[in-house]
Amino acid sequence: MKIMKTSLKHLGLTLTALALCSSAYAEAADWWNESWTGRTPLSINTSAEGAEIQGEPGEAVVLVRLHPGVLPFEAVQPDGSDLRFVAADGKTALAYHLEKFDPLMAEGFAWVRVPAIAAGGTTDFWMYYGNAAPEGEGAPDVAKTYPETAKLVYHLNERGTPPQDATANAANAETAGNISEGTIIADGLRLVGRDPVKIPGSAANAWSEGSDLTMIFWVKPIAVTNEAVLFSRPGANGFKVGLAAGGAPFVEVAGIPRATATETVGAGVWRQVSLTAAGGKITLFVDGKEAGALDASLPAGDGEMFLGGPDPATGTEGRYLGEFDEFQMYGSALPAAALRLLFITQSGSELSGKVLSVGEIEGGGAAGGHGGALEHVMLFGDIANNMMFDGWIAVAVCIVMMIAGWYVAAAKYLNLGKIEKGNTEFQKLWSHVAADLTAIDLDNPEAAKSFGGKIGPKALALFKDSPLYHVYHVGSEEIRHRLGNGKNKGQGLSARSIQAIRAALDAALVHEQHRLNKNIVYLTVSIAGGPYVGLLGTVVGVMITFAIIAKSGEVDVNSIAPGIASALLATTVGLLVAIPALFMYSFLNQRIKGVIASMQVFIDEFVAKVAEFYPPPGESGSKVPIRQIRTPEQAARFEETGGKEAAELMADLAATQNS
Repeated sequence: MKIMKTSLKHLGLTLTALALCSSAYAEAADWWNESWTGRTPLSINTSAEGAEIQGEPGEAVVLVRLHPGVLPFEAVQPDGSDLRFVAADGKTALAYHLEKFDPLMAEGFAWVRVPAIAAGGTTDFWMYYGNAAPEGEGAPDVAKTYPETAKLVYHLNERGTPPQDATANAANAETAGNISEGTIIADGLRLVGRDPVKIPGSAANAWSEGSDLTMIFWVKPIAVTNEAVLFSRPGANGFKVGLAAGGAPFVEVAGIPRATATETVGAGVWRQVSLTAAGGKITLFVDGKEAGALDASLPAGDGEMFLGGPDPATGTEGRYLGEFDEFQMYGSALPAAALRLLFITQSGSELSGKVLSVGEIEGGGAAGGHGGALEHVMLFGDIANNMMFDGWIAVAVCIVMMIAGWYVAAAKYLNLGKIEKGNTEFQKLWSHVAADLTAIDLDNPEAAKSFGGKIGPKALALFKDSPLYHVYHVGSEEIRHRLGNGKNKGQGLSARSIQAIRAALDAALVHEQHRLNKNIVYLTVSIAGGPYVGLLGTVVGVMITFAIIAKSGEVDVNSIAPGIASALLATTVGLLVAIPALFMYSFLNQRIKGVIASMQVFIDEFVAKVAEFYPPPGESGSKVPIRQIRTPEQAARFEETGGKEAAELMADLAATQNS
């Protein structure tokens, strides 16, 4: 009977809460702005059905975790700029900003300033989305998200730069730490043996004696065997917050015995440590629950502060080894209920889903969505953001190889086009000249270049890129050298001379072959070296990732996946270098082989024609020597050497002159 009464009581409370939610949403049923196509109702429940938070939280900056159950990412702009948060009245836009928004991974983190969170009840508001051109009221604004009492807020997700203050005070840090991927809230800060983060003193973050203060940070120590300082503000009235040996948080004011929390923080586990100072008392909280107190007022201080250790000038003892996330400092003492609420909503635990509940998504037509192909392309950008320095070195080397290979391929492609065009024109002319080699004036080298004046300067410029013309020019020079001087004129070519000419032509073929293959080695280097360079970057990246995991003790997929994915990107780039280079090399190499084959055929044809037109003297049926003789002096010299047809030649010349 007692169990039944308890069950009925819980059922009644649940129905009451649902009725209140329905009533609130019914009152705000009107659409805030018709330009937005979708909305999701959100509700903060501080009653027994939620987290049973004691007291009134008041105004708080609540973390809203975005995932497909809350937000249809395909209906939102890629940068999340069309998100709007609106109060339950359907009119008042709430200040917010995004710490991270990744539509490809369907993940986001929004900080929303919610006023007057009710005690023991529900506080409702709306999230709107789906506008291709979002403008006007409600746009994300980092500075407006936090109240004026906020002294500084560090999300600690900066990569390679000091933490930036999210409040209007712009109290940015001066030194940076290492980024830690996939922490409790997006990305965080890793401090492993490095100097603490230095925060310069300023009027905005100064403390007066006995003033109110709230400090909140998430920590995940690597080990708790030694004492570690989480926050320090050195000076005459030094202030320090840390973890004692064993992991118990403590707070210390110079000259006053420290207060140590009854709760401990274990190694390798995320915990929230916070404190408030008000009314001459400094209270410690662990996970939003009071865990210790120090009877002391907040000391005055306006100097520099350090996150993750004491002042480096005092040495390295007491440095914190582990991870930080979400460091916040307020110039007021937040209620214990607000600290508990902030812990629950930021923890991402099962309890946070009860405190910040989500209603049924309404509307949500696609606005600014993108296809699967674009998502895959954009995913490479996210992977590249996680790539470490060694991976970028491998990628840089691959890019250099790619640029060199593609440049050579483009230049070679254009050059082969000119070569093939010149060869085609040369072969057309050669088919006419080959029938009568006497068209080449062997006494004049310049005439030999122009085929006895048959081509002009324009054609010669075209032949400049023709290997066939280059080989022909070598052949004509060899013939002129043997037949175009003194007593050798009018004689034929012996077999040894023909062999010498062929040897010269073969040498020219080798030179042309080298010229054709010049710089093609850059493509072969890209083919062979690209995958290996990329693989080296991947192996080193994986090694470093596992070394970091071994140091930090993190073995969850969020800590492993980004490093492995970015390491594999180096191999992907290496393959992207090698595969196109392989195709280009095969295509160009085949064309080069075609040009070389045409030169080999031309050499055989050229030697055959030379042997036919310039046989040795006295060979039966020879007509070539007679054709070479063009003057009576040449005919007389030919007769002296024993030419058998000199009489006929002299008669023909005399008849020609008489006519």
